[in-house]
Amino acid sequence: MKVLVVLGFLLSISSLAAQPAPSKESIPPRTWDSQALSEWATPLASIDIRPGHFSEAEYYRAPLDNYRTYPVYHPDREPPGYWESLKKKKPEPLVDLGTTGPAFNWIAAGKRVWDEVDVPFFRLFDQESISMARSPDYVRKNEHHLVVRPDGTLAMYRWVITPRGIGLSITARSSCHTRYMDDGTAIAGPGLRHTVNDALLNRMVGELMRISFSGDQPPMALYRQFGVPWIRDDIHAKLKDMSGEDLGRLFDAQVPGVTDRPNGSPYYITKIPDLIGIRDRKYIDHTATHQHRSAGDLMRYAALVEYSDSMDFGSHRMWSDAQRTIHARWPDEVLYSLAQYIYSLQPPPNPNPRGELAAKGEMVFAQTGCAGCHTPPLYTNNKLTLAKGFKPPGNHPLRSDIIPISVGTDPSLALKTRKGTGLYKVPSLKGVWYRGLYGHEGAITSLEDWLDSARLREDYVRSGFKGVGVNSHAVPGHEFGLKLSAGDKKALIAFLKTL
Repeated sequence: MKVLVVLGFLLSISSLAAQPAPSKESIPPRTWDSQALSEWATPLASIDIRPGHFSEAEYYRAPLDNYRTYPVYHPDREPPGYWESLKKKKPEPLVDLGTTGPAFNWIAAGKRVWDEVDVPFFRLFDQESISMARSPDYVRKNEHHLVVRPDGTLAMYRWVITPRGIGLSITARSSCHTRYMDDGTAIAGPGLRHTVNDALLNRMVGELMRISFSGDQPPMALYRQFGVPWIRDDIHAKLKDMSGEDLGRLFDAQVPGVTDRPNGSPYYITKIPDLIGIRDRKYIDHTATHQHRSAGDLMRYAALVEYSDSMDFGSHRMWSDAQRTIHARWPDEVLYSLAQYIYSLQPPPNPNPRGELAAKGEMVFAQTGCAGCHTPPLYTNNKLTLAKGFKPPGNHPLRSDIIPISVGTDPSLALKTRKGTGLYKVPSLKGVWYRGLYGHEGAITSLEDWLDSARLREDYVRSGFKGVGVNSHAVPGHEFGLKLSAGDKKALIAFLKTL
């Protein structure tokens, strides 16, 4: 996002404020720390309170889950004797908690966590599901729903060995934040280009619903995840009585790379964020729902989205009393190693050369004031802009980072969801050449389309997420660059693709 050059100069200075420092602890910080949690979340714009959370005591009473997992192969490519070897294995710790210390390699351990850690609530132990995953006929018939890696393993799926025996599960981190390129190369960090959607995944979702939403039918379970009862005319209220057919249409509207994660919205979707470079970001989530002050905050956020969200918002408690519990948690060592690995992620080699056209584009970038918000070298000033229609109170805890300007993008996510802080992060432009979705809702799939003024029209057919029940819809706001000449646009895009 760009503002006036004068303002940009001031912001470029302020962007040198302290960022999350490199972590030097040999002992992981405590994930669920009451003091750290007290001012971690951003207040919601609609009720001016912070989301609640489980207490420290409640969190650490939850049982630990720390099991190694193993690849699931396409049945036609499974190595000889592989299944028999799995059946002989005993449960092993994902991170050996007795070996951590000053010389422990946290990044290497984090790589294992990234590749292997699974979602405990998705595990299937029934023989029918396991037989399906090992059936050549089933996998061949569903290959268009699956991602088969060059080594013959199925992306996302894992075998997990627990005291219950061998179960089929799904990865928790790499499943959403791995980009598989056309040549089969996997890039850790960005959002997806392909999604897995087969009967086994649907069974896992059913297991999640059984455990986490006990007593609810699917429509009510969805409402608990997305409903915003404190705002007027909440669009999510209709979820409580929605038919299966309508629910199908709702989720069919989604495209690879976007998510309706709990507290978000299937109507006001968000793209899956790129985790490469998150070490240098002051805030987490598109609407800056949480601060990023240290590795501890990244650990807390991973725990929050996977298993420890209380879904308390003032007097509004979205779980039933029976559902409001933490069924299992990862050890602090698992979360800390994961954070260190994520901090270590690097972008893939950039195939876009920096030639004369890109050099001209850098001049366009500077002359039009882009650096005001997208300040080099991070290409973000780590500030926050206002959602259209939101005026923060004078005592807002993040006021020093709020730019008193709205760039006019769709404010729905920031005002009509439980992620509704009234704010949007200024995103970094580093890596825009490989991300493939633009705008916080992922409505655009190319930089060329982003700089095309046609996207402001209501008859515009989006190349990314179109919306629910619509074929065309404007992509409003952030009009900087739309009036550039064709030559300057081409040069600017060439420069952006080198970042």
